[in-house]
Amino acid sequence: MARPLIEIKGVRHAYQTHSGRLPVLDGLMLAVPEGGFSAVVGPSGCGKSTLTRLIAGLLKPDEGEVWLHGELVGGPKSIVGMAFQNPVMLEWRTVLQNVMLPLEIVPTRMSKREQEDRARHLLALVGLEGFEDKRPSELSGGMRQRASLCRAIVHQPEVLILDEPFAALDAFTREDLWQTMHAVKEKEPFTGVLITHDLREAIFLANEVVVLSGRPARTQYVMDVHLKGPRDIEHLYTPQTADALSILRHQIRIAQGRAPAKEADR
Repeated sequence: MARPLIEIKGVRHAYQTHSGRLPVLDGLMLAVPEGGFSAVVGPSGCGKSTLTRLIAGLLKPDEGEVWLHGELVGGPKSIVGMAFQNPVMLEWRTVLQNVMLPLEIVPTRMSKREQEDRARHLLALVGLEGFEDKRPSELSGGMRQRASLCRAIVHQPEVLILDEPFAALDAFTREDLWQTMHAVKEKEPFTGVLITHDLREAIFLANEVVVLSGRPARTQYVMDVHLKGPRDIEHLYTPQTADALSILRHQIRIAQGRAPAKEADR
């Protein structure tokens, strides 16, 4: 069996606070195959965002190892793209210029013309054709998040990390962006890790859902998502999805300490 593209091996990590060390991850294990998409859910404060920074090489674990493409992660990796809940964009730059920003930082063989063409292609892919010369303040929250997604993948990263990118949006905009994500992944393949508190979002977007335990977090439960191929919002209203959501909600209650821990079988 081929080595997973993303591999977390027994990672432990703690933060130093004024009252002492605060353990957040405890022997965490996670493996994502090339082209896979894993959603990570768990109680608030269990270390989900810490996990994203470890994968991106922005943090080093206290113990354990993080591997990307068979290489031990020791620092920031250019093969990783990231999109966050708050799509921070530079107001003095146009939408097109904001999307092209990573190409000014990450080494590329593309000419300036090719860079602009790629940014325009991505903006069209997410429905922002015609908004290239607008300023970020002229876009709605959902449109800014679409532009942020383009910026995260403009340099063609192998890994895309999504840290609650749709959490601040209204329900209708979120669902629209979920479908956009599927369209983007089909045209721009990547290996993805999604951090979310929305169990429906996790099931709709991912191939598997990983439930983390309460802090310090470990891998408590892994669910293979039954949805295969192209997905429609109506897939979230099937009996199979209802059963999956029920299982995940129960696992979250276990992680929160509101259900017996003995039931947290992987």
